[in-house]
Amino acid sequence: MLLTELLMIFLFLYAGNLIQKFLLSENIILKAMELSPNRRYENIPSMRSALEALKTEPEPIPEKAEISRPDRDVTEIKKTVTGQRAVDGAGVRLVRVVGYNDVKDFDPFLMLDAFDSVNPEDYVKGFPWHPHRGIETVTYLIKGDIEHQDSLGNKGSILDGSCQWMTAGSGVMHQEMPKASDRMLGAQLWLNLPKENKMTNPSYCDIKAEMVPVVEEDGTTIRVISGDYKGNSSSVYGDYVKMLYLDVDMEAGAEWSLKTNEEDTLFIYIIEGEASFGSSDAVMESKRALLFDNGDEFKVKASNKGIRFLLFAAKPLNEPIAWGGPIVMNSREELNKAFEELDRGTFIK
Repeated sequence: MLLTELLMIFLFLYAGNLIQKFLLSENIILKAMELSPNRRYENIPSMRSALEALKTEPEPIPEKAEISRPDRDVTEIKKTVTGQRAVDGAGVRLVRVVGYNDVKDFDPFLMLDAFDSVNPEDYVKGFPWHPHRGIETVTYLIKGDIEHQDSLGNKGSILDGSCQWMTAGSGVMHQEMPKASDRMLGAQLWLNLPKENKMTNPSYCDIKAEMVPVVEEDGTTIRVISGDYKGNSSSVYGDYVKMLYLDVDMEAGAEWSLKTNEEDTLFIYIIEGEASFGSSDAVMESKRALLFDNGDEFKVKASNKGIRFLLFAAKPLNEPIAWGGPIVMNSREELNKAFEELDRGTFIK
């Protein structure tokens, strides 16, 4: 009897030790997740703590997805991404549609954040002062009001139908502060800069709603945010990465097509409604990104609900990516240098 009791005590202590080790490992994993380099600057008490978090070794970027397909001209859906809900900045609720794990497939597009809310508490805390280097940010509002300010001395508001295009280049500090609105609806895109332009001079472009060409075609309204559509040119093309950026709004049952460049990365984000694409009859719902394979024609047929989507197309860079929060360079050494300059106060050139 005594031997049996001693054996039970031993097994109890041994099991407790395993549980303790498990909990410790789980705690380490959670801490590592908190320091993940693909986070921008969400849920951080100060810029210094953010910089310390970003100095961790980046995770390897997933390899580009491959797809086999017969030769054809019409683009077909290659990948569907729904993203994940996130809290960013000082407490802004959004959906990170495209992010760190998608960059190989979506090159030269790094990230797409989408926001759609009628509750100001979801966004009014905004994105206080933070740095960027090596990228361009393109913020487009269908509805809403975002005040912005940067270290270049620019200050203003992004309003309904307007866009802010900022080239961070060698480095800029800025803030974006959404204001309470009936609805906050839009998206922010991060566009990578080529290696030779990473340290270009920062610049800023404010695209007002009246500057955006609007084309009406058989139940379809096309707004040209960047690039050219059938001779209707935006005031902005992109100085470093030439990007086509369209806001396409289709009535129920409407059909629309676009001639595309086979070399471009092309994807869309469905804001509202649903439709079928390419030669497929499958209906794709809203709040998701669709990446398309190579072809020379993009086709869409709206359902009886209609559809509104943002379309992005640009030639991939095919360059190494070293991503540390709001700074995206080509090597770990370049990231470390950026962090050191932030520490020394020499980040702004």
